[in-house]
Amino acid sequence: MKHLLIHTMFRNCLILLFFILPLNVSAIEVENLYSAKVAVDSQSVGDRNQALKNALRAILVKVGGKKIEHPGITQAIKNYNKYVTQYQYIRQDNRTLLNVSFDEAKINRLFKENDLAIWGRLRPQVMVWLIEEEGFERKIISATSSSLLPNTIHDFSQLRGLPLVMPIMDLTDLTALTVSDLWGRFSQPVAQASARYMAEAVVVIRVSNSSLLTVDDAAIECPLCQQHKLAVDWSLMTDAQSEHAQVFSEQYLGDDVNELLVNALSDITDIIYQQYALSTTNSNEFEIDVANISSLAELIAVSEFLSELSAVQSVQLVSVKGTNRRFKLSLIGSQQALFASLKLSAQLNRYIDPLAEREGSDQVPVFYWGKK
Repeated sequence: MKHLLIHTMFRNCLILLFFILPLNVSAIEVENLYSAKVAVDSQSVGDRNQALKNALRAILVKVGGKKIEHPGITQAIKNYNKYVTQYQYIRQDNRTLLNVSFDEAKINRLFKENDLAIWGRLRPQVMVWLIEEEGFERKIISATSSSLLPNTIHDFSQLRGLPLVMPIMDLTDLTALTVSDLWGRFSQPVAQASARYMAEAVVVIRVSNSSLLTVDDAAIECPLCQQHKLAVDWSLMTDAQSEHAQVFSEQYLGDDVNELLVNALSDITDIIYQQYALSTTNSNEFEIDVANISSLAELIAVSEFLSELSAVQSVQLVSVKGTNRRFKLSLIGSQQALFASLKLSAQLNRYIDPLAEREGSDQVPVFYWGKK
């Protein structure tokens, strides 16, 4: 059994800090959010049914953003056939997989009926710098490295629906960043090297079988370090385009590098998820102004755009003044979740009035429609 030294209080502090720090706009619309590929032992009815259940479990984690323990979810897994739309057997990497698609509307309804949070299709892209230390040698793992770790990161990205990108380590990357910069987690060179990848957040993950396991007072400070072969830790920078404060994890100790890496990525995903997940229990109404709508076609386009946001349950036009249109939005979740979703879109750009803070907090936020 592997030991994981991450404390609940520490994670909550990270989540709070993540809320406070600003985010840049860079998002990916996740494809195949309601489909999953799972291993299947054979094409027998029993093995197929078990694979269908496993696929549904994977989808519920991907849509919900985390593993959910809830009676409604347990019942849904028992009634898995209710949600399946199609499946097919495929061969991949010398394995037989079942590729399963599920009914999006029914899955979303399941979450809403059980007051469970939903993570929408539009998700932040995360830059992953992975550096591995073996003895006295340190190397940066690229997307095309012969190491198996990029496959672990890719599989995790597909499983959790979080867009993860790794460096290509071409001449540009090699010029911008040294191994020492990355191992030392120096924010300036890491931010500068990450800028070309246009990610929303940057994470540096260190994997070590040597120096991270060496502690001067091991018996006092790290009694478990001497029992394991590997240590993993990470730092998170919430703005890939500039230098902002990083948050740092404690160590993950164990013997299986893939398991440690998945544990680290899971905790990082949980932090990011807290920013964007939409609680269905906190429905409220909220008004916004869109200031440059000059035609019926644009009005329809804006209304449809707002209606499709995961944070929005319904949209109502409440007033018209010149080219300004005021909309009342019935939200699923908080205003913070709405603004987080809008930050990931280039179509509605918010106008920040520098006098708004002086005038009070009751100002209706103003957005401009990004005309194509």
